Amino acid sequence: MILTRIRKGDEIVVITGKDRGKRGTVQEVHPKHRTVVVAGVNIVKRHTKANPTKQVKGGIVEQPAALAIGKVMLVCPHCGKPTRVGHQVDEDSTKERICKRCGETIVVGGKS
Repeated sequence: MILTRIRKGDEIVVITGKDRGKRGTVQEVHPKHRTVVVAGVNIVKRHTKANPTKQVKGGIVEQPAALAIGKVMLVCPHCGKPTRVGHQVDEDSTKERICKRCGETIVVGGKS
């Protein structure tokens, strides 16, 4: 099993590369390739060919491309700063993610 500390719905900040400093929400996570797709970050232009059977118009489409997980950092919802993610086992033996800066539990979309 490949462990990723970033999940879909997390807010992240890009720490290196051409989009350094940009913030966005994670749309997809690809643990096998160690990449994430973030809304509004790493936008690329894709040239598409028209396909009338699938109702696809031709032209240039801008879409977000995948980023390496090592280029992004999770933004803590409590302190609002980029942070590393730790794991802690709770009293009822559930594993939860914690912020290494403030120690608060990181919960996104009702899941910890």
